[in-house]
Amino acid sequence: MNRFAGTLTLTRFALRRDRVLLPVWIVIFPLLTVSSASATVALYPDEASRIIAASAINDVPVAIAMYGRIWDPTSLGALSLLKLAAMGGVMIGILAIMLVTRHARAEEEKGRTELIGSAVVGRWAGLSAAVIVTCTAMVAIGALSAVGLTAVGLPAAGSWAFGLAWATTGMAFAAIAAITNQLTVSARAANAMAMIILAVAYLLRAVGDISSDESSPSVLSWFSPIGWGQQVRPYAGDRFAVLFLPLVFTAVALWAAFLLESRRDLGGGLLPDRAGRGTAAPSLASPLALAWRLQYPMLVGWLAAYVILSGIVGSIVNDLSGMLDTPEARRMVAALGGTDVMLDAFTAMEFAMIAFVTAAYGIVAARRLATEESDGHAEPVLATSVSRTSYLVSHLLVALVGTALLALAQGASFGLATAAQTGSMDRVGATVAASLSYLPAIWLMTGLVILLFGFVPRLTFLAWVLLVGFFLVAEIGALLEWPQWVMDTSPFAHMPKLPAAEMAWTPLVVLTILSAALMAVGAWRFRQRDLDTP
Repeated sequence: MNRFAGTLTLTRFALRRDRVLLPVWIVIFPLLTVSSASATVALYPDEASRIIAASAINDVPVAIAMYGRIWDPTSLGALSLLKLAAMGGVMIGILAIMLVTRHARAEEEKGRTELIGSAVVGRWAGLSAAVIVTCTAMVAIGALSAVGLTAVGLPAAGSWAFGLAWATTGMAFAAIAAITNQLTVSARAANAMAMIILAVAYLLRAVGDISSDESSPSVLSWFSPIGWGQQVRPYAGDRFAVLFLPLVFTAVALWAAFLLESRRDLGGGLLPDRAGRGTAAPSLASPLALAWRLQYPMLVGWLAAYVILSGIVGSIVNDLSGMLDTPEARRMVAALGGTDVMLDAFTAMEFAMIAFVTAAYGIVAARRLATEESDGHAEPVLATSVSRTSYLVSHLLVALVGTALLALAQGASFGLATAAQTGSMDRVGATVAASLSYLPAIWLMTGLVILLFGFVPRLTFLAWVLLVGFFLVAEIGALLEWPQWVMDTSPFAHMPKLPAAEMAWTPLVVLTILSAALMAVGAWRFRQRDLDTP
């Protein structure tokens, strides 16, 4: 039988499964690029202001490590898309990794690949479908980003260079995920391995950019797919020839992935699987202990990332006054942050954005309830003396405590890093309070997951749709001058913009009560309905 037999059928099936979430992600990335470019046009209207802003980045090693170097200080496009070059590469890499694993190793882990394989389907069809869907999404994101950037007035060549750089970066990490899917027996482990490679690629790019000079990057930058995307240099040379690097890497890595798949058993991995305990583990004596055991590796990884990234941002916050040293910049940041105090406004903006990421963790952690139920793992647990309420509350507590720890780690790391630069601890308490103030809105998103889980577990993905919608409202609503009632639909819009604004307790109390109500209704409904098992 042809090993690719049935690939198109499985591709259509994968597209149907992701008919809601995939279009959302394909739209959100281009919208981010367009909103960033539109905002920068207003912030830096002339060449002199752009040179000042570029120098503020290029003269600070930590800023270069986080965002990369601006190769053309006079380029509006290079400045406007600075954050989205490196950090955008990370985000699109994460999306590519999760898409491949969702449609490849996750399907095999759940036994669906074996069931489908009993029909006229080749051995390589599942992985091929996953790669096709992912690469198609990457190309669509790149093309829409290029069109959007051209539409806002940036040069077409640079816009297409940026879009193709994003697309090829995502394809490279899709190929990496295709390999890690062959090494392990679980989707979680495959994702973890690919994410580690992504982190190493970002670190190599950061070290390489710091050690580079003004004309050429360090050799380390050329060992990173993220570095390849940056070295295309959109709006600063438009070096399309560099795109051959990620394309060749993708082709070679995919060849290796298919070769590895042909050398392993279905359902197995090439790396040895660690044997479990022969007896029951005392640490799993309660549903809360089980929930913690299932979710703590993810929480530890998120905490490490928050501490590192928040520390980096906090260490450069005092160097931003030069980058924003124009009247237009001051007016824009004041409008978004609600104050004329530049550092407080920047802190408020950063914390407002990171709050959406923290809410994403809460959604992932709470949705574990739906995953455990659909995989058939909840039924044997509930067949014991464990009640439905204690089972739900255990996962809910992990989500709530996890989001609180992330917010605390973010504020403390940011504040301590700033204190190390200034020599004063005065702002640490304010930054911690600013980070924690978003918890009611974050918990509301967790409550929405619990509510959906209580009624229809398969619809918990709608929490992602709402989060993306709220993010769009926050990011581009003010720039496009949307009506105030539209802006007020987001719970994050009602949070006080600390430390730039005064504390407002009313929205925090209201959203906390509403979150508790959603969780209570979801828990009540979960006790009434039948389990949705395979």
